[in-house]
Amino acid sequence: MCRLFDSLSSYVKLLLVLYTQMLKSLGNLNNKLNVIALRNKSLSIKMSSKKDKKKKSIPSEEDNQLQPITKDKNGNLLIKFLAKPGAKQNGITDINEDGIGIQIQAPPVEGEANTELIKFLSKLLNVRKSDLQLNKGSKSRQKIIEIDKDCKLSIESVLKCFQNEIGK
Repeated sequence: MCRLFDSLSSYVKLLLVLYTQMLKSLGNLNNKLNVIALRNKSLSIKMSSKKDKKKKSIPSEEDNQLQPITKDKNGNLLIKFLAKPGAKQNGITDINEDGIGIQIQAPPVEGEANTELIKFLSKLLNVRKSDLQLNKGSKSRQKIIEIDKDCKLSIESVLKCFQNEIGK
């Protein structure tokens, strides 16, 4: 009978050790997830290690990458779009950090949707088609359009124009 209790006791001890190790691992994972969540929201990161309790901020370059509209080093505007070709009508659907949601009437065949996108944006922003250029994503739904710096458009004015277009 004593042996039975000893073996049960050692088994329970082993389970307790495994359980505490699992809790420590989950705690470390939870801290890492909190840091990732803060980065995604472009907030300051509070380091949760015992040695370093300082508050660090995300660099502005990384913050720029989280915005749908940025400026490149030459002063041109870069706009991230999430295109939805083959829609009933052209329009802006939403704005978030992943990009500007835009629906395009043309089908995604032989660059028709890209041409329609440039045409729609030139009318919406009141710029020439030659001032707009497809920078990335010619065969992807995720696109980056470059607006020439000579257009003298600001990030705020473009965002305001897109916000006014949502829901029309």
